[in-house]
Amino acid sequence: MIYRLLADGVVCLHLIFVTFVLFGGMLVPRWPVVRWLHLPSVVWGMFVELAGVICPLTYLENDLRRMGREAGYATSFVEHWVLPLIYPDYWFSGGFPTWGFTVLGVVVLVFNGMIYLWVWRRYRNY
Repeated sequence: MIYRLLADGVVCLHLIFVTFVLFGGMLVPRWPVVRWLHLPSVVWGMFVELAGVICPLTYLENDLRRMGREAGYATSFVEHWVLPLIYPDYWFSGGFPTWGFTVLGVVVLVFNGMIYLWVWRRYRNY
């Protein structure tokens, strides 16, 4: 049971990180110091998507799930609702297409590029 809870915690942490990578730039106008954490996170997120590598959090979650095969519910709330938000393979019965990860990486780049361009223009005018 403890391993399932730990694995669910890792999934929640993973979801928070993915959300921060995509939307964290919106915190920069309010708290400019956030950019020092956000920019490396964006670089990592783009690297993972564009290079096709697997995030270490995924390995940690999988290891915890393997260690925790014990009696209980077939799936947890997190497995049912949160995993499909992080792992697109859950959406597609045939698997997520390889080119889809490139699209996700480009979306992260373009979306955050627009935010940082807006921030840069805003502060340049002061």
